[in-house]
Amino acid sequence: MQTAKPSLEESLKQASNSFHPVVPFNSQMKLLRMDFTAANTALSDAMLQDTEKFTAYIDSQLQMTGAAYGIGGYNEHRTIYSRSRVFDEAGDEGPRRLHLGIDIWGKPHTPVMAPMDGVVHSFAFNDAFGDYGATIILSHVIGGIYFHTLYGHLGLDSIRSLREGQVIRMGEAFAAFGIPAENGHWPPHLHFQLVKDMQGKKGDYPGVCRYSVREAYLQNCPDPDLMLDMMKYAG
Repeated sequence: MQTAKPSLEESLKQASNSFHPVVPFNSQMKLLRMDFTAANTALSDAMLQDTEKFTAYIDSQLQMTGAAYGIGGYNEHRTIYSRSRVFDEAGDEGPRRLHLGIDIWGKPHTPVMAPMDGVVHSFAFNDAFGDYGATIILSHVIGGIYFHTLYGHLGLDSIRSLREGQVIRMGEAFAAFGIPAENGHWPPHLHFQLVKDMQGKKGDYPGVCRYSVREAYLQNCPDPDLMLDMMKYAG
């Protein structure tokens, strides 16, 4: 009798100790779990519309707690996307608010490294206010399963000399956190997302979806902490 092939999630769990950190991090560093839901009343509409004030808020939170990075956001229903029309939807479906990746908030120019060997699937400069800014998508194979990692809010230098099909080795610093003018006008951070099926898209894939289609998107975009293995250190 033929044994069933492990799922992507199972394959990632089995390989959990073999991935390279995506950002410079070790277990001695402090991580701050950041909440961008309606429960965080410190985030006013005025702050969210002003990138400098939003950045100052993130920086102050990290400094007060002595955290190397802020982290979180997978499957989180976020109010912060009200800052951009990118996340509005026409009709009765409602706006996009459910986050599909994990955000790692830190200093601009923080290096971003490949968690495993891969190739460049595609890249783009998604420059609308609130969008990804410079974006890279890598393709990987694990346990015979083809999947993708998406890196959003990068610096423009990350994509200047890139080409599709380029090999990226595990641990290679192939990108960096962008400044607001290059990262979609956000405080510096990395949006890291797993995507099973790119559904024909290149250089972009939704990192936020409507709540009504939550299950389909979560199925296609598993928990990024399966590779990051960082959330257990967040406090």
